[in-house]
Amino acid sequence: MVTAIVHIKADVDKIPEVAEAIAEIEGVSEVYSITGEFDLLAMVRVGRYDEVAEVVPGRVNKVPGVRHTETHIAFRTYSRHDLEAAFSIGLADAD
Repeated sequence: MVTAIVHIKADVDKIPEVAEAIAEIEGVSEVYSITGEFDLLAMVRVGRYDEVAEVVPGRVNKVPGVRHTETHIAFRTYSRHDLEAAFSIGLADAD
């Protein structure tokens, strides 16, 4: 699984519509309205690196109201949820 974090600048008067349109794109798991330099943050989760190119410049950047994106690829996940799921696999049978 490849995870990309996409920061998005959008037309201010279209942020809700842009967020909803991006959330409907296959490969986008979540879209957040955020503070700071960017207006939205989208989490893209796909099977291969080349799919990031299909989703971000191929679809996200083409949503009306998107002015700019900045994409970061995640190398590892350290969230408690993911770590607990990874370490709990097969533990019931370890005894």
